[in-house]
Amino acid sequence: MPVISRKGQAMPESPIRKLVPFAEEAKERGVDVIHLNIGQPDIKTPQVALDAVRNNDIEVLSYSRTEGTDLYRKKVAAYYAGHQVNITHKDIIVTTGGSEALSFVMGSIADAGDEVIIPEPFYANYNGFAVAAGIKVVPIVSRIEDNFALPPIEEFEKCIGPRTRAILICNPGNPTGYLYKKEEIQKLAALVKKHDLFLVADEVYREFAYDGLRHYSILQEPGLEEHSIVVDSVSKRYSMCGARIGFLVTRNRSVINTAMKFAQARLSPPTYAQIASEAALETPQSYFDEVIEEYTERRNVLVKELSKIEGIRVARPQGAFYCMVELPVEDADDFAQWLLEKFELDGQTVMVAPAGGFYATEGLGRNQIRIAYVLEKNRLIRAVAILKEALKRYPSA
Repeated sequence: MPVISRKGQAMPESPIRKLVPFAEEAKERGVDVIHLNIGQPDIKTPQVALDAVRNNDIEVLSYSRTEGTDLYRKKVAAYYAGHQVNITHKDIIVTTGGSEALSFVMGSIADAGDEVIIPEPFYANYNGFAVAAGIKVVPIVSRIEDNFALPPIEEFEKCIGPRTRAILICNPGNPTGYLYKKEEIQKLAALVKKHDLFLVADEVYREFAYDGLRHYSILQEPGLEEHSIVVDSVSKRYSMCGARIGFLVTRNRSVINTAMKFAQARLSPPTYAQIASEAALETPQSYFDEVIEEYTERRNVLVKELSKIEGIRVARPQGAFYCMVELPVEDADDFAQWLLEKFELDGQTVMVAPAGGFYATEGLGRNQIRIAYVLEKNRLIRAVAILKEALKRYPSA
């Protein structure tokens, strides 16, 4: 029999999607599955973006430029200017989702066997991108007791070696919801400059900051022009996950020129999706104000209801729309599968993302789950009630 590659065998399953077959089987049995596992917002996509596609009179759906259209990139640069980031369209490569942008970054800055330092828990697909590129993830543990704040900078310095190429953060964090303070970004900036490394920031949740806090981009930090690389996306900002449009942003010309070669190999980003994304930039601020208010209320409701369950610990998100929860169980993977296979409450159950897949350190996160609070408040309250009852009945609890 032909042999599957070692790289393919090492590729991790997504903790967000691997339980989908069990959810589908539950639905076939007539169970209403409340999805807390995936960051698919229920917020409506801006009408201006949908209309731009619906009303377009394109007769030939042709390739766009490899780096994305000039007009769209110029408008993205103007969007960044509104967030105190001065770049030009030449500093941007439009990609097929933020995922492709991150793949281009890893391919551009590291060779097989090189290392990238990442605070954990982190977005699970970072593990997959690293495996695909042959890169070793060096994790630095952040703790739920500290609300997943940036670990001491000394811990990062201890891990820097001859094959370290970059530090990668997600800000605000997926899965933690933690929003890095300006002072934390400045500590990382000083460290990467000292050791001549890249600082890569996944900033796709930039718009979602709560409690009067403000997002501080690594692109705002002076003196970091050659070191900073941002991965961004329209998916969550405009509730346009299916558009698959992201971008890589850096002032480092060597990175741009190298990433362009990876981009050329896949030809171009999708044309219609760029049209929709360009139009989405016209979305009024009132849209974001309402969305932030809604997510703040959802977060408050979720944390309040979860805090009523005995034996659990909840991190309080400051951004994005994810919440990390520590459960009184030994194996969250088993618990999550049991919820779908064997449990229901009045015809309903919940689907969660086991948190082990958001760590690189073996064994960490085994009793944690990630909840995406992308559902309306009553649905969240019901989901927590189901979770509470499930914990009472779970045979290994």
